[in-house]
Formats: sequence, C-alpha cells, structure tokens
Amino acid sequence: MRRRIPTWLAALSVGLAALFAVPPAHAAGATHTAGAGGRGPALYVPDANPAAYRQALDLARAGRLRDAAAVVAMVNTPQAVWFGDQTPAEVEKEVRAVVRDAGRHGAVPALTLYDIPGRDCSNYSAGGAADTAQYQAWIDAVARGIGRGDAIVTLEPDALALLPSDCGQDDAQGTKTAARYTEVNYAVDALEPLRGMKVYLDTGHPGWHSVNDIVPRLIRGGVARASGFYTNASNYQTDDANSWYGKLISSCLAYADGGGEVAQCPNQYWSRADAQAWLDAHVSVPPSRMKHFVTDSSRNGRGTWTPPPGKYTDAQDWCNPPGRGLGAHPTLRTGDPLQDARLWIKTPGESDGLCLRGTAGPEDPERGTVDPKAGDWFPQQALELAQLAEPPLLPGS
Repeated sequence: MRRRIPTWLAALSVGLAALFAVPPAHAAGATHTAGAGGRGPALYVPDANPAAYRQALDLARAGRLRDAAAVVAMVNTPQAVWFGDQTPAEVEKEVRAVVRDAGRHGAVPALTLYDIPGRDCSNYSAGGAADTAQYQAWIDAVARGIGRGDAIVTLEPDALALLPSDCGQDDAQGTKTAARYTEVNYAVDALEPLRGMKVYLDTGHPGWHSVNDIVPRLIRGGVARASGFYTNASNYQTDDANSWYGKLISSCLAYADGGGEVAQCPNQYWSRADAQAWLDAHVSVPPSRMKHFVTDSSRNGRGTWTPPPGKYTDAQDWCNPPGRGLGAHPTLRTGDPLQDARLWIKTPGESDGLCLRGTAGPEDPERGTVDPKAGDWFPQQALELAQLAEPPLLPGS
C-alpha cells in the first residue's frame, strides 16, 4: 500500500540521515543496493508507515537525535509491502503503483500477499477473502497489477504452516484444508509464470514444523511450480537456523522428487554432522535444480525470546517479545547457492497484536502497555528494535 510521506517529514528524514551518515529515506528517491559494493540488483524501499516519522519527530524534539535517526534508518531499509483485505480493484491499483515505482528506481519489490480465507485461524490477524472464488479473483487482480514488472512474492504467511485443520476450524471431511491447498496452488499458477516473478511458499519457521511435517505441505501446495519457499516470516529465529532449515527442506524436496520417502529425510533436530552425512549420501542434485528459499531477518538480530520460566500459562513468545533487535540487512546476494534472498518480510515496528500471555489483560504483562492491534505502529517496540539492531543500524553503535 502506498503511504505518501509529507514533504516536511521527508526533510526531517534527510536531515537526520545526513547528521548520522546514514542513507537518505526513500522519499528522497533512494533505494538500497543488494550486492556488495553496489553490484547487482536492488531491493525496493517502500513508503514508510507515517507513524514512524511522527515518532522520529517526537524523538528529535526531545533532543534524542540518535534515536530519531535510528528509526529513520530502520524504515529506510528495504522491506516487504503487504497486501490484504483490499478489493480486487484496489489491490490491482496499489500493486501496480508499487511495481512501477520500484521499476523507476531500478529496484525489485518484495510483495507479501495476505488475503487467504481463514487467515491466521481467525486470530489477531483475522481477515482475508470470504471464499475460494473471492480469493482467486483477488489473486487475478494482483497478477494484473504486477503485469510485466519484476517482483518477489512471499505468498500468504502461515497459509501452509497453520492450516484450518491445525486450529480446529475444519470439518470432518477436511473441506477447508482442501480449499486452502486449492487457493495456494491457484496463486502459484497465476503468479509464477509472469515474466519477472518469483513466488515463495510458507514454511513457518524452524522452531515450529519439522522438515518431515512441512515438506508434504509444500508439495501439496504446488512448490514444484514455484521458485521455492520462505521461512521465519515475522519470527525471530537466527540466520544460521533459518539457512540450515532451508537447506534441509530443499534437500528433502529434491529427495522426494526422486522417489524418496519424506519421512526418511533429516530434520532440524538431527545433529548437523549426521544430517550432512545423510545428505551427502542421498542427495546429489545440484543446487541449480533444487528449490531455493528466502528468509526473514527483520527482527532476528538477537534471536528468539526465552520467557521467564513458569511466569505465563501461554507466553506467546512470537508476539511482540521484548528485547529483540533488527537483524541483518536485506540482500539478494547471500553467498548461499540455495538462498535467493534475505528479506525484511515483517514490517519492523508494526505490532503483532494484543499480547496477553495467558492473562486477563488488557495490558501486555511483559511490557506494561496495551499493545497496538496487529499491523499498527508500536513506538516502544520500534525503538527497541532499532536500538538493539544486530548489526547496528548507525555508525559508531
């Protein structure tokens, strides 16, 4: 969604960027190159949530110029543009605007599509299309909006990791889960054939499903016709854990494609030495012929949060956890032949929802505040992510 930045906010961001020697904001016409030394394609920097600039202004007025510059630097980093809940006409127009703007800047946009029926098991991020037919019409509109432009699509976070059957929302015949697979397959077939398109399917993250559990879902979801899959969307797993998980999934897909049994594949709970020995013995497909993956490093700089033992009946360690930091910057040059990109899929600074951690609320007991609803700007968490970024956002940190 395009969120135009007022001129005075753009001027603020440029001034803070100059003061702390960080790149100017997208409003000033900049994108970030993805390759070392400026080589290779660039990832797109979308318009920021206006609340981020209001927060930066408040910090600057309070004399906290370094914190203000950190928030500006955070939103000036390439990150995904999310689409969901728009009408087909709206999403077509908005996608077209983003893809064209990215093209004018010589950049590739990352688009996260989030409109699947029964989204998020009707929890904090509930919404999406009413039924399969409505979803297919929405996807067709996205395809028209992309047209012949370049784009990376991370398709429907949690669509495969959190099926209707996983959260008690299906009937005895599995009707809704079957529909989910139909919807994901439809999106793959509508989007992947577009000229400049790469579509990646959901795997959750390495602290959730084992390789043996998620690979059959990917296969049924049509990964054979997609560019690959993604992991760690909106989560906190380390780059090392994500890359290893991705390698295991890609290898298991190749093994299954050759007739092997998915149950025999090593998973992330094996020792790495044993898993690598198994891969060496059973998977000889070159990386160029295997399914590739992308990862989300938007909030994983400090890894996962370990809740205080015994404090909460449901700690919700995924929901606005404290003490986290931004992770490594997005890039299309990962150095890994199976990993196409490291992205900021989750918009850092936007809330995961009302985190009650098993209490009656309304405050998040870990933060002492009422967390904003999912997708709204969360100043406390935004500043925390920027201050605790690893690697640091600002020079001299």
